[in-house]
Amino acid sequence: MIEQHEIVDRAAWLDARRALLQREKEFTRARDELSRARRALPWERVTKDYVFDGPDGQESLRDLFAGRSQLVVYHFMFDPDDDWDAACPHCSFWADNFDPNVVHLAARDVTMVAVSRAQIEKITRYRARMGWSFKWLSSNASDFNYDFGASFRPEEQDERVFNFGTLVPGRADREGVSVFAVGPGGDIFRTYSTHARGIDMLNAAYHYLDLVPKGRGEEGHAPQYWLRRHDEYDA
Repeated sequence: MIEQHEIVDRAAWLDARRALLQREKEFTRARDELSRARRALPWERVTKDYVFDGPDGQESLRDLFAGRSQLVVYHFMFDPDDDWDAACPHCSFWADNFDPNVVHLAARDVTMVAVSRAQIEKITRYRARMGWSFKWLSSNASDFNYDFGASFRPEEQDERVFNFGTLVPGRADREGVSVFAVGPGGDIFRTYSTHARGIDMLNAAYHYLDLVPKGRGEEGHAPQYWLRRHDEYDA
């Protein structure tokens, strides 16, 4: 049920909507400025050689660019331990947004992939179950997810080391996105990373929920307490 709400006539509704529009315009301008500041961040040179297991065999970080100059990596929570037979349902919620965007990003010189610590065999099985086609690789043989703040060794999991030292991870893997670029000299650089609620902007469903009267409906609950994998909802 939707709670009772203030009811007004059309003229009053338009007045209220125009007032909110001014706030939305302020937010849009602030967001544009924040995006400019994000792009203006200094870059960090990547000096370690990372190797990933993919559907077509082993690939380097440079290979993941697929000839483009920009790379977006989603750090997908999927533990290699045997008790994980499916990937994180929350990351799966985000991954449902990937396939429709990969082709558009490629047209703008951006390659997007997902990376998990799980073995490629587990990734391949789960990817098929979900019906996804985006490229998803295993970093099981490298320190990639650890080095970019998305995975944590046992001694780190209760320390404030997640999200650039602001949060306790509480587990071995957490969500995140890292962005890389090939510089003019051919070196690879990290240009941006984000974690925790920083990945909200990549979830289209959340943006739709923010428009409707009930919103996300998560106040007083754990985030996404209602969530299921897309093949687990009741028909």
